[in-house]
Amino acid sequence: MTDIDLSVAIPPSFESARHFATAEKLGYRRAYLYDTPFEGGDVWLDLYRAAESTTTIELGPAVLIPTLRHPLVNAAQTVSLCRQAPGRIVSAFGTGFSSRAAMGQPPIRWAYMESYIRAYQALLAGETVEWEGVAIKLMLTAADADMLPLRIPLLLAATGPKGAGVAKRLGADGLISMFDVVPAQRDFPRAVVATMGTVIDDDEDPAGERVRAACGPSWAAAYHYTYTVRGAETVREMPGGPAWLDVIENAPHSLRHLQIHQGHMMEMNDADLAAWRAGGHASVASVTLTGNAATVRSAVTALARAGATEIMYEPSGPDIDRELETFLAAVRG
Repeated sequence: MTDIDLSVAIPPSFESARHFATAEKLGYRRAYLYDTPFEGGDVWLDLYRAAESTTTIELGPAVLIPTLRHPLVNAAQTVSLCRQAPGRIVSAFGTGFSSRAAMGQPPIRWAYMESYIRAYQALLAGETVEWEGVAIKLMLTAADADMLPLRIPLLLAATGPKGAGVAKRLGADGLISMFDVVPAQRDFPRAVVATMGTVIDDDEDPAGERVRAACGPSWAAAYHYTYTVRGAETVREMPGGPAWLDVIENAPHSLRHLQIHQGHMMEMNDADLAAWRAGGHASVASVTLTGNAATVRSAVTALARAGATEIMYEPSGPDIDRELETFLAAVRG
């Protein structure tokens, strides 16, 4: 197996610190939390809990959504987390597919992303910057003043030329993509590829209840994404798509985004379950990294050969510890 960093990314929750402690013990290099407050967890609170529960694994958000907080808030939280876990913190930003879509909003424009992240970086450098027409800065007390200037690795979830251009201008350390290496990642030291799914035992039913519970929430994200970005007619062509639409389109249009993102990446909602039962499970292998250990190992090896430096594994389901252990064992062989 080609050597590659393995990391884990999950939603923030009361249990996430424990899962990160397990990941650290198993040998994962980094651990990230989503910025998905609509599901009740707070990314910074739970990263701080994880910092208290671990000693070596690197930690960070993946990814922060700028419109959810003032740049001073994200900068201050970064400083606080770095004090708790010095040398172990990474930062990451994205335009906000799930967090924005769950609020019925489109992704953030890259022009705003660039100005926001510049302000965030300047604040961590101890500078005074202009935001919303006024001067702002981190005014740390004498006890904390030694934290600045602070420079930590920066990742951007960006796959197209606009995002890659912003990442270059900001001096980002790398890009995060989904499922595959994209050409722009080859211009950065770090190429992080996010993937999701479950390792299936050799004698296990690939459409069985354990597999559904483990990869169903991440599998369902394909419907959430497709409907939001490409519309109902594209979903209708997906396995189980008509059944999924039957549930979603019962909701008033003004509330439909809430129905779509209920349980996002954590549990299957009614529409997701309807799609699975209508044969949607046939697409599991094509929209997630799900298969036996050899299949998973082969896929990760191919990503490493294509230029990926890190695989960000996003497990779901009721037994995250099992998912972490079997994925790492499959990749490492």
